[in-house]
Amino acid sequence: MDVLIHIFVGLHIIGIASLLGGFLTQLKAMGAGTARFVPAMLHGALTMLVTGVVLVGLNQAQDYSVDNIKIGVKLALLIVILGLVYVKRDEEKVDKGVFGLVGLLTVANIFIAVLWT
Repeated sequence: MDVLIHIFVGLHIIGIASLLGGFLTQLKAMGAGTARFVPAMLHGALTMLVTGVVLVGLNQAQDYSVDNIKIGVKLALLIVILGLVYVKRDEEKVDKGVFGLVGLLTVANIFIAVLWT
């Protein structure tokens, strides 16, 4: 079961890399006011959601301790990210504030995962 958990952790990291990578590729466009949410950002956020739910289930099935408050905060941030990216995914230009907020929430989610013990 530990191997399965590690596989889903790897997939979860791929999801966050896709979301953050999509954001970083649009930084120059954000400066010009032409940034948009690329499909990689939506797919990364969805990957994070699915793998995160699976990870919580697998860890609880193994009787590992799960910090429900930490998971709840991370889930809330991800839902906001996913909602913004999903709603604005077809727009040619996204407001700098909204685009920056998605980047900020993504980085916050990473730091919560790493630093919250």
